[in-house]
Amino acid sequence: MDSGHRLWFRRGGLMCPRLTHARTARPTDQLDEVVRFYSEGLGLPELDRFAGHAGYRGVLLGLPDMQYHLEFTQHDHGSPGPPPSRDNLLVFYFDDRAQVEQVATRLAALGHLPVEAENPYWTENGAVTIEDPDHWRIVLMPQPLV
Repeated sequence: MDSGHRLWFRRGGLMCPRLTHARTARPTDQLDEVVRFYSEGLGLPELDRFAGHAGYRGVLLGLPDMQYHLEFTQHDHGSPGPPPSRDNLLVFYFDDRAQVEQVATRLAALGHLPVEAENPYWTENGAVTIEDPDHWRIVLMPQPLV
């Protein structure tokens, strides 16, 4: 078999690429505050940071034991990044309610209290919705992804 075939897998009738990493990147005008929210509050480890790249500086945060990263950047001349809506969410799944409460308590200590979810599904299923310093919303979900 051609070694190129290992780069793909079949899901149903569709050939899909085997990805090694995924990263979500977004700008902010509050890089230090946003990084503090996700690292100290949420508990994501810092993987890397950079500065002086065409006027940008940034930080990469990771999800433990996974190849998914969040990248936050700030440009020297400003990086407007308003949230698109209250229902654009980054959802984190936890094994149990105690873990959600622990993270929500840490975020509250940093000044980020829960907000009402736009979609009642999250509240009905025990989730906690919190806004980061840029008003982008995260959801802390107390059950594994099904």
